[in-house]
Amino acid sequence: MIFYRMEKKDLQPKCVFEQFARINEIPRPSKREEKMIDYLRQWGESHNLDTKVDETGNVIIRKPATKGMENRKTVILQSHMDMVCDKLVDVEFDFDKDAIQTYVDGEWLTAKGTTLGADDGIGCAMELAILDSDEIEHGPIECVFTRDEETQLTGASGMKAGFMTGDMLINLDSEDEGQIFVSCAGGRSTFATFNFKREAAPEGYFFVEGSIKGLTGGHSGDDIEKKRANAIKILARYIYKEVEKMDVRLVSFDSGKMHNAIPRDGRFVIAVPADRKEEVRVDWNVFASEVEEEYHVSDTQMVWNMQSTEAQPVIEKAVADRFIRALQAVDNGVFAMCQDKALETMVETSSNIASIITENEQIKCVASQRSNVMSNLDNMCNTVKAVFELAGAEVEQNDGYPAWKMNPNSQLTELVVDSYKKLFGKEPIVRGIHAGLECGLFSERYPTLDMVSFGPTLRFVHTPEERIHIPTVDMVWRHLLDVLKNIPNK
Repeated sequence: MIFYRMEKKDLQPKCVFEQFARINEIPRPSKREEKMIDYLRQWGESHNLDTKVDETGNVIIRKPATKGMENRKTVILQSHMDMVCDKLVDVEFDFDKDAIQTYVDGEWLTAKGTTLGADDGIGCAMELAILDSDEIEHGPIECVFTRDEETQLTGASGMKAGFMTGDMLINLDSEDEGQIFVSCAGGRSTFATFNFKREAAPEGYFFVEGSIKGLTGGHSGDDIEKKRANAIKILARYIYKEVEKMDVRLVSFDSGKMHNAIPRDGRFVIAVPADRKEEVRVDWNVFASEVEEEYHVSDTQMVWNMQSTEAQPVIEKAVADRFIRALQAVDNGVFAMCQDKALETMVETSSNIASIITENEQIKCVASQRSNVMSNLDNMCNTVKAVFELAGAEVEQNDGYPAWKMNPNSQLTELVVDSYKKLFGKEPIVRGIHAGLECGLFSERYPTLDMVSFGPTLRFVHTPEERIHIPTVDMVWRHLLDVLKNIPNK
């Protein structure tokens, strides 16, 4: 596979893209990062650098200061090693074995039918490139690679105080070049389970499968305000309307794969009276046209399908009806915007219904709630929980992760902003992000740690359309090296 060529020129910075190419040969799904952990440990040891792996699986590689900079504050560079694994439905790919296949599309680097892994493989690549170089000026640095960030940040959550010893931390897990992140949302997940019995459909019923695919999807935090269609909510809307008109029997409902992504596709199977099957299809076509009009800007590639399917046992009606009503009622999208003037363009509180799986005699639902105001996070979680409880589901919620509050007196933020202005002649945007960054957890265990987050431009993360803007990698690289060169003395 030719990875580095772009109009007969090497991708720049070459040292970063070389490291990224090697990383993308290593399977690293969330919770199954063992191969990546081994790679990082062996890499650090082979370079004679102080390398440790904690009991959670986080890796730290320490590098001494370059000559004359030994008295600078110690900087922690931090990225997560795992990646979201998603692919197009017609692509054969094993994320536990196969290397990511990448290609250049204009100024963008993307993958062939799968997620790219730039979230956050590109951050890991920058860290390794710095560790590998003898020419970059820096004080003492600690390169930290956390595991399992994409599923509730459990790597950072399991890290004990004292594993990192630095004074300042630069998180390399942001997705918009020119934006400096100084705050993030906290989050939790709600898990609702509907238990049911199967029964035979009434005699003379016709079985129909409906599906939608091709939605834009995206990150359920950073993209939640972009009015992207949620496949679960769309399919539930249709079934709810049909239930109001006729006797509908639900067989299955499946949509979404990950707790932190807006679901891009889904399918259901229902049974309806045979004499109303044409009405069901007409309603489907009308509904599809209406929804396409709703999302004519943000989702232009919707693919709808409805076809007959074989007869099969149905979910008991009382449970199925409560389930569909819950999906119709549950909050989804932006609940409130931030009130603080410095963060007024940021979403404060939101919820995303992320996945539905029908298996055996259970329907399992996952929804994700976020807020940078912890009392509103409680309120949003309770709102979602109450809807599912009223529908008769068994509901559990995890502990989640905390918000990262902005430090108005951050010395690191001032340095990063001044460096950016000097290099590029323009002001960066200093803002918060409506997504979970590990900085929130670090702020609990290291309350005096001065932190910022920045990174190159990524688009469509957590989807098979994930891509990274190549020119911004070089910009972030130059910015990072200038910041390291100018870290203050202790």
